[in-house]
Amino acid sequence: MATKRMNKDAFYRELAGLNDDALRKLLWTLYWRGTKQFRERIETEIQPANTKPTVADKERIDPQEALRDVTDFVSLARAGAYMAGDRRVSPKERSRWRFTFQRLAKDARSALALDVPTGAAALEQLIDLACEIKSYDLFHSEDPVEAAGFVVSDAVATLWQGLRGHHGSTGFARLAAPQLIRWEQEHGWTRSGWGSISEKETTLATVLRGMLRGSDAWADFAGHYLTALDQARTAAPRIYGVDADYSRTERTGDLAEWHLLLLERLEGTDADHLLNLLVTHPNLAGPELTYIQARRAIQTGAPNRARALMRDCLKELPGHEGFLAFTKRISAQ
Repeated sequence: MATKRMNKDAFYRELAGLNDDALRKLLWTLYWRGTKQFRERIETEIQPANTKPTVADKERIDPQEALRDVTDFVSLARAGAYMAGDRRVSPKERSRWRFTFQRLAKDARSALALDVPTGAAALEQLIDLACEIKSYDLFHSEDPVEAAGFVVSDAVATLWQGLRGHHGSTGFARLAAPQLIRWEQEHGWTRSGWGSISEKETTLATVLRGMLRGSDAWADFAGHYLTALDQARTAAPRIYGVDADYSRTERTGDLAEWHLLLLERLEGTDADHLLNLLVTHPNLAGPELTYIQARRAIQTGAPNRARALMRDCLKELPGHEGFLAFTKRISAQ
C-alpha cells in the first residue's frame, strides 16, 4: 500500500527535529540519488537569487562586449559545441552552461538599461535560443529552460518595455509584432510544463494586454501584426519533417489567446476591418482558425455560419473545453 503523502505542515513538523548537518545530509542524498532533472532543479534553487543589477554593476557592463559574449555563446550552442566533441568549449564549461546562460541574461538586461539597441539585440538572441532548446538538444539537460532558470515571458516583457521607451509605440509595435509570432508558445517554454520556472511564466498575449493602452494602440499593433504575419515563414516548422500546413496550424494554436484579444478589443472600432483580414489569413490554419472565424461570424451577425464552423471544430478536437463552451452558448442563443 502506498504511503500517504504528508501535507506541508506535517512535513515541517518532521523536519523540526533535524539540525543543519542532518538537513544537508538529507538534501545531498536526494541530490545524489535523484534524476538528472531533479539534480538540476536543486542546483538552480541553491544558486543566489537573481537580483536587479546595481548602478555600479550597470556601469561595469560594456553593452558591446555583452552582445559579443551572447553572440558567441548562442553561435557555439547552435553549432553543438556544448554537447560534445568541440575544443572551443571545455568539458567543465559544458557542464556549467546554465550558469553562463544566467550570467549573460543578467548582462543583457544591464546592457538594455544603458544602450537599448545593443542590449535588445543581446536579449533577443537569448530568447530565440530559449525557444529553440524546448525542442532541440543543444545542452545536456532534460529541461534546459528550467535548468537555466530563464523565465521567457519576463525577459520578453523587459525587452518590450525597453523597446517601447526607446522607439515609441509605433516603433515598438513594428519590432515586437514579428517577435510575438516567433516566440509565443501555447504551453510555455519548459519541456515538462512544471517546476518553479514554468509556474512563473505567462503568455506573451498577457504581456501585451498590459502594455497596449487605448484603441489606437491596439489598432496600431494589430496592423503591424498582420504585416508580420504576411511575412511569416511556413517552410521551416519547429519539428523537422512536418509540412507547412502543420506549421501554420501550430502557429495558430500558439497565438490563439492573442487572436481572441484582438477580436475583443477591435470589434466595433475604426480598426474592425482588420479582423476580417485576420480570420482569413493564409498563414493561419487548423481548428483554432475555424474557431476565431466562428467568433467573428457571431460578431457580424451570422450565427448559422458560426454553428456550422463550430461543428467542424469539434470534429477535429471533440474534447476541447473552449470549443464546447462556445458551441453550447451559441446553440442556446
